[in-house]
Amino acid sequence: MTRWRIWFLSALAFAVVVAAIYLPVLRRHLKESAKIQQQTEEQAKRELTQPVIVNPSEPRVNAKLFWASGNGDGTVAPITVELPLSSDPVLRAKQVLNTLLAGPVDAELRTLPPDAALLEFYLLKDGTGIADFSEALATSIPSGIESEQMAADSITKTLAANVPRVTKLRILIHGQEVETLAGHLDLSGTFPVNTNAAATAPSSHTGVAHISANAGPPYLSMLLTLPAAPGKLAQPASKP
Repeated sequence: MTRWRIWFLSALAFAVVVAAIYLPVLRRHLKESAKIQQQTEEQAKRELTQPVIVNPSEPRVNAKLFWASGNGDGTVAPITVELPLSSDPVLRAKQVLNTLLAGPVDAELRTLPPDAALLEFYLLKDGTGIADFSEALATSIPSGIESEQMAADSITKTLAANVPRVTKLRILIHGQEVETLAGHLDLSGTFPVNTNAAATAPSSHTGVAHISANAGPPYLSMLLTLPAAPGKLAQPASKP
């Protein structure tokens, strides 16, 4: 074997070894870069479609936001975030829910789809909150009782920790009542939020509070049929 062939084969073997060492590193860097780019695009889109209501003069408080625990067991856990929060319960609910939708620093702990948006939040005098989300909450979330349950838990627990006026919650999708979130989690009733507050709420409080004047017919229809008792987080009968 001539000398140039020996050098060529040696160089080729060296290149293969180097590639085997650095290829996983390069792949990891590319994955991290793609994740950062995705988060940047998501943030830019959110700033255009879903601005977080922030008043710098409002006092900053340690808000508890519930994202995935990271244990792989389908549970959520609180993360403390310092936010300027309004004393008005409706604005406060919008602030914490918009921050929840923006997602945690670790995207793997996200419980809600990155393209979902909070369209509006209403609060009835009896403490029932009405959160109206864009269609992406139902269409972009992974279908399955665990992922859907985590989404509902992150929303209700975040409201419970930061907006004590909300005693129960109804979730709408683009202004409409839907039977399930993505085929499994029952959305036909209300979710309990602050049960202790519900037990002490005056029964004489009826009607609507903090409802904007431009609320359309879907909201009016929903308000007239809103059940008095909180519903359950339930899995509907499986479909064939």
